Amino acid sequence: MSVVGADVVVRLGFREGLAARRREVRVPVSELRRVDVESSWWRVLRGEPGHGLWAPGRCVGIRHALGGEDFVAVRAGSVVLCMDLGPGAPFSRVAVSVAEPERTERALRAAMPEEPAPASGAPQQPLLQHEGGTADDHGRPPLDEARVRRANADRIRWDHVIHRNEGQG
Repeated sequence: MSVVGADVVVRLGFREGLAARRREVRVPVSELRRVDVESSWWRVLRGEPGHGLWAPGRCVGIRHALGGEDFVAVRAGSVVLCMDLGPGAPFSRVAVSVAEPERTERALRAAMPEEPAPASGAPQQPLLQHEGGTADDHGRPPLDEARVRRANADRIRWDHVIHRNEGQG
């Protein structure tokens, strides 16, 4: 992965290129919205698998997510560089296993625009616990006692029902 002119270029190996049906992925630097390093490779996989290779331990290709298409080229046990992109980019996310993710992240952050344009009405995902947020691995916020009471208010409670066979010897 490298920054070439105004583009971030991801060059794939021969086998990865065959699986993904492309040798490289180009993304305009101006469309970068967020760059993160993810230690759990499976967390970057969103949506349904499309064209590509989806074998245990290796995922290469396009995934169809709610916000658009994601391009992934990840290996099990590796650290993944994840780039969230704006609406003008060919993908909504590009996630790639790279040899030196922290160094690549610093290079991409240096090339990012200072003030990224706001996302077009796309809801922001809550931060996970390892990212400093309070959401769990599924993106759910922590339990709120008032919300739990409201959700349980209309539930039918069966503890007051007397069963016919109960207590008869």
